Amino acid sequence: MKYDEFVASVQRRANINSREEAERAIRGTLETLAERLLGGEPKDLASQLPPEIAVYLLQPFAGEGAHFTLTEFFRIASEREGMPLSEASLHARAVIAVLSESVSMGEIENIRAQLPHDLRQLFMVENEGDLPEVDESAIHEPETPLFTGMGGDADYPFPPSRLHTETE
Repeated sequence: MKYDEFVASVQRRANINSREEAERAIRGTLETLAERLLGGEPKDLASQLPPEIAVYLLQPFAGEGAHFTLTEFFRIASEREGMPLSEASLHARAVIAVLSESVSMGEIENIRAQLPHDLRQLFMVENEGDLPEVDESAIHEPETPLFTGMGGDADYPFPPSRLHTETE
């Protein structure tokens, strides 16, 4: 599949208004996927894609094998895309569906073999043109502030150092 076809397919499937927004969705999703995969798998996947898309799989943290859940995958992709979680999760599902139709089945099997069950479900699209089904709780999990339950103040999370207040 050519670059323009890939972008147009994602845009259509996710009902995205602009090409630029579809490109951000592709980038956010594939960079996040590349971080989750281990070793040379991102490079193997990139070899089957147009260069304009492959570059997102070859970023510095690609092949790191980072461990995160489906919910975390959607959150990271959402942050990278700059979209709300509910929209970004739909976009990510569209990107993965188009990706799954663009590369060999053997490559998809290699990717699935590296993923835990919750992330593996993203690559289980039964019919061409469909979006993968996911557990809705992964999409609608409430956002929690970073410092909740840590006993600190979110506006000033670290107490002042005594080294700067003590006199000799």
